[in-house]
Amino acid sequence: KSNGFVERTGQAIMLGSDASVEVVKNIDNAWRARDYETLKSLVADDAKLHHDDGRVSTGGEEFIAAIESDYNETIAEGNEWDWVMNFAFAVKVSESENEEWNDDGEWVSARFTTASDEVFEEWYYIVDGKLSWWGSAKRGLYTE
Repeated sequence: KSNGFVERTGQAIMLGSDASVEVVKNIDNAWRARDYETLKSLVADDAKLHHDDGRVSTGGEEFIAAIESDYNETIAEGNEWDWVMNFAFAVKVSESENEEWNDDGEWVSARFTTASDEVFEEWYYIVDGKLSWWGSAKRGLYTE
């Protein structure tokens, strides 16, 4: 059952699978543990990865280099390298007659809160069990 649309494509949006959410959970666990071999195995070679500060990494090697840089900066500032995944859910689009680029995967939306109460809203595009596209946006301090 669909509950949304994608403008100009004729595609409908519906709930995705638990399998895509599990991939994101595995990415998160490897990221937090700095298990870069596992993380690299979950990222497509040509993945485009958009960091909250404007950096763009292509593929696992560049992504890992950016994460390690973030880790070193976090530790140097005296902050804790930790966060909580607040939620994650998957959606997918229906196939289109025009074979849109997003016909072959599922989108996972996830929110994270860091140990210093910063909030990140992220989207992961999972294709065949690998991260193909990622975008992160930092919301700032979390307040209720």
